[in-house]
Amino acid sequence: MSSNALLAALLVASATAAAQTPAPQSGTPAPAQENAAPAATPEAADSLEERIRQEVDKRVEAARQEMREEIRAQLATQSLATDWQEEWVEEKRKLEIFTLDGYYRMRPNLYYQFSLGKPLGSELFPRPRPTEKTQAFADMRLRLEPTFNISEEVRVKLQLDALDNVILGSSPLSGVDRNFYLFDIFNDGQVSPRSAINSLKDSLMLREAYGEVSTPVGLLRFGRMTAHWGLGLLRNDGNCLECDFGDVVDRVMFVTEPFDGFYVTPMFEFNDEGVYAYPNGEQGQAVDITGADDSHSWVLAVARRDTPQQVKAKLDNNQGVLNYGLHFSWRTQRYSPARDENGQVQPGQFVPRGASLYIPDVWLRYEERNFRVELELAAYLGQINGLAQTAAQANDPSFNQTLDVMAFGGAAVGEYRMLNGQLNLQLELGFASGDRAPGFGAYPGIPGTGENGATQPGNVDGPQFRCGTGGCSDNAIRNFRFNRAYRVDSILWRELVGTVTDAVYVKPTIRYTLTQGFDLFGSAIYSQSIYSESTPSSTDRMLGIETNLGARYETEDGFVARVDWSVLFPLAGLNETNVNSRVELATAHAVRGTLGIRF
Repeated sequence: MSSNALLAALLVASATAAAQTPAPQSGTPAPAQENAAPAATPEAADSLEERIRQEVDKRVEAARQEMREEIRAQLATQSLATDWQEEWVEEKRKLEIFTLDGYYRMRPNLYYQFSLGKPLGSELFPRPRPTEKTQAFADMRLRLEPTFNISEEVRVKLQLDALDNVILGSSPLSGVDRNFYLFDIFNDGQVSPRSAINSLKDSLMLREAYGEVSTPVGLLRFGRMTAHWGLGLLRNDGNCLECDFGDVVDRVMFVTEPFDGFYVTPMFEFNDEGVYAYPNGEQGQAVDITGADDSHSWVLAVARRDTPQQVKAKLDNNQGVLNYGLHFSWRTQRYSPARDENGQVQPGQFVPRGASLYIPDVWLRYEERNFRVELELAAYLGQINGLAQTAAQANDPSFNQTLDVMAFGGAAVGEYRMLNGQLNLQLELGFASGDRAPGFGAYPGIPGTGENGATQPGNVDGPQFRCGTGGCSDNAIRNFRFNRAYRVDSILWRELVGTVTDAVYVKPTIRYTLTQGFDLFGSAIYSQSIYSESTPSSTDRMLGIETNLGARYETEDGFVARVDWSVLFPLAGLNETNVNSRVELATAHAVRGTLGIRF
């Protein structure tokens, strides 16, 4: 190998030297030489250079082949190494196929006057002692996203949350060993949260676990995974650093790209399998008792999308980027497990449901270097033919009514960038269809104070239909609910109501990049209900004006620090139903901080 490589190097060097020999200056005669050979013509020089190049290529290829043979011989020799060397090679391979991403965050929070000064018992948020107005605490979360790359085409992905939104100091030793700690003041440390012992949930929760296979015609995924679409209005994975909620679904999906940039994704989702059992004990395989109470979805998503790299390349070349898509779900359920008065499932008993839902969602995004417009429109359409929850209700004519479902929602965001992207102006408009039934309907499972749990004027939440003896006076569900992971503000919709529903809002935002990684921002949100009957006042639609100011700092190595100050100025729609009970509503404040590390 060494002789061939040396010869190739000499040939390359000689050709390079010949090419770099300077020609005589024009007008300056070359030194005369005795018996000099005739000057070579340009054609002859080109022919000589081509022969040299061919010879060099031939010698280099021979050198490469000899090198390959020597490497194969070395690998064969290494295969005869000792056992400990083989184990080290295998361990090194395992480490290379494992990757770990995620983040850790800690959030200090300070809430002031979230009761809005309302009378005791009518507040929208859990209040402290009657003499207190301030609530202060801090929480944390560790999110881990390991990936096991079995091969270049096959992988397994997980997502785990540890100490998810656990309040610092909320799981003391005194909470599990009362015999040792009579007074909490003597507590010296914390223990891991354990469901039903010292917490409502365990310290470690598995959010995602699915397999992913790359095939010549597309990508196959199967298992439990997060779901996201468009702006996140309907389907939102909740993977942002400040997120608290997010959609996790059990599904089988296949992503294919029949044309460049066009993706077609059929999916089958297991929404609710109803009653199941363990015939051979809880360590054995669980069995779905019947398919009659199952709720499944057939989903098809079709989208024209550019990858982030393609978007960046187009924007850098002053080109426009147009992406759009349709996400459609069809969901059905024939029966539902019967429950007792406490909501516990009654084994072997079912109630007719006869429900079907059609859920279309349209998304569009157009972007240029200095501006962006993005919108999403979604709807729930369908019927529910049985309202019973208990076996006794199944035979009650009051619960054998049909409900119509017709709810719409949407949001549009316009963004304009100035000063080379340092100054960012945004305007967001959103709406969620409403229902004239009392209460917002963000949590329809909360019973109202009327007949059969229906809501009455003054109820903050509850079902958005009214059925009783003699039939249904309101047999439609019309209020649309934004995904709880879709953030609009910090107080009204995020904390007091729970999500955007039965409302319209306008949100202008300004953001300025002071220096790389350091942003200042501010926004104002005006919100009002579509129907005044849905508000706590039952007579006024205006809900509030909220202002948000904040700063965010992020470094290239993953450290994130953020602080937000929000103020809610409540309006008449949040006051009391009874005019004689109305008070001057107090302004609410929230100060939130975030310290995080991405990895």
